[in-house]
Amino acid sequence: MEEQQYEQVGESLFHTVLDNGLHIYVAPKPGFQKSYAFFATNYGGMDMRFQLDGKWLNTPAGVAHFLEHKTFDTKEGNALQDLAANGASPNAFTSTSMTGYYFEGTDKFEENLRILLSFVSIPYYTQESVDKEQGIIGQEIRMGDDEPDTQVFYGMLEGLYAHSPIQVNIAGTVESIAQITADTLNLCHKAFYDPGNMVLCVAGDVEPERVAAIAREILPAQGHPRVERDYGEAEAPQAHKGDWEKVMAVSTPIFQLGFKDTPPEKGAGWLKWELTGNLACEALLGTSSPLYAKLYGEGLVNESFGYGSEAYPGAAFLCAGGESRDPAAVRNAVLAEAERLCREGLDEALFQRLKKAAYGYTVRSLNSFENICVSQAMAHFNGYEYLTFPQCFAAITKADVEECIRRAVTRERSTLAVIRPKEGV
Repeated sequence: MEEQQYEQVGESLFHTVLDNGLHIYVAPKPGFQKSYAFFATNYGGMDMRFQLDGKWLNTPAGVAHFLEHKTFDTKEGNALQDLAANGASPNAFTSTSMTGYYFEGTDKFEENLRILLSFVSIPYYTQESVDKEQGIIGQEIRMGDDEPDTQVFYGMLEGLYAHSPIQVNIAGTVESIAQITADTLNLCHKAFYDPGNMVLCVAGDVEPERVAAIAREILPAQGHPRVERDYGEAEAPQAHKGDWEKVMAVSTPIFQLGFKDTPPEKGAGWLKWELTGNLACEALLGTSSPLYAKLYGEGLVNESFGYGSEAYPGAAFLCAGGESRDPAAVRNAVLAEAERLCREGLDEALFQRLKKAAYGYTVRSLNSFENICVSQAMAHFNGYEYLTFPQCFAAITKADVEECIRRAVTRERSTLAVIRPKEGV
């Protein structure tokens, strides 16, 4: 394995690519008892249409999430129980563009790694277990349908995007998951759970070569060509719809305000967009910004207010939301402040403080083995080196942040999604 030193953050990373296409990254942590392993596939909720064996296939919404639930099943029982019996803490998650399985523990690392690689790579889906899981996940979906925060977030995405599948709930709907069969799961496992479409990231006091040797032992010797994906028609620069509303049992209106940005290309530009987008949100909406003080002072936002930026294949956006007695006034204030910043420029001292704070937060996040592994996996799938963030931060200028705000934060690119109280609530 090749070792790469990242002196600015005092980290090193071992990397190799197996013959089957699997990329392995190991962050050595000598002297630590805990170890963490993350095995992820570049497959998430948005990957519903793809080409396999020369044929274009359409799968129901929610398959990636459903597949994650059922992948723990093995012929012998359940891998969660096997890992827990070894003292490990295992789990998994599905996002819009990635599914990851992981464990952390202080003992039996190699045995647990074998279990992780085995159950993820060897499918075992029966129609009986699928039928049972449909009821379980259906209940989960119904709970989400009753959560205003979930509904308003996806409402914002429906407003921003006309075609992108990021607007579809990762869990799907009760109707869509009813279409899932064991054959559906096997098909999607074949398409996306191939070593060449996956990454293994490990952090701990482990031997990098042993990690690679175990992966060679457990996983298929050869991978298959990556599948082509279809994320719908190209999106227009402007938002699909400016407003989205729904009535639910809430006491105060809940809103999400989104701004559609130009999606970054994979590579170093993706990392720059992520860091610049976060800085733009802090500069415009953060608790240190003049706008936040104004909104809070006027009672238009409260402690529930939050903000951020996200990017996926073919889609990127800035957003902010929370409770507000007048969400439309919040949007107008945000747009007015964006215009002022574009006209007058961002205060240099504020920019430097925000940049130092963001850099410090990212450095501190390296104390988390989980964060190192998950961030490295996301970076791999998006084509950049995660631990080069110090150089990227250094290169970001005040003009870059101003340009992000100028480009994205306009009325034409905005959607305001609002959950309003029922009458009498």
